[in-house]
Amino acid sequence: MRISDTRWVDLGKFDDARGSLRFGEFDKHLPFAPQRIYYSYNVPAGIPRAGHGHRELEQVIIALAGGFTLAIDDGYDNAEYRLEDPGRGVYVPKMLWREVRDFTPDGICLVLASLPYDPAEYIKSYDEFLKLVRSLPC
Repeated sequence: MRISDTRWVDLGKFDDARGSLRFGEFDKHLPFAPQRIYYSYNVPAGIPRAGHGHRELEQVIIALAGGFTLAIDDGYDNAEYRLEDPGRGVYVPKMLWREVRDFTPDGICLVLASLPYDPAEYIKSYDEFLKLVRSLPC
């Protein structure tokens, strides 16, 4: 996968006098049916999260509160997204290195994942990631 395969995902929205509600529906807003969700919060200043790749797992990453920077690397190019709007997320396909950093004090990073947790799915070494991604057909 390449940097160009990442994209913004706009969620559905419903507003009334009671406030706002955001939602995501598979095949309408989300490119996959989530099999797992998790979130990071209370991240100390200057501490990055993630720092790994995934062999098959896809993600949509959303800032529920505050903000943070999502850095993506495909082994050839890199890009950064600043997430601060709970109504938008970033779709991250498989075989991309990702790091989440520069959290605001109130930052909450929600991740919708395409697969259940599997430690074998993670690529934790950047050198191993580069070898794998550069061995794939272009």
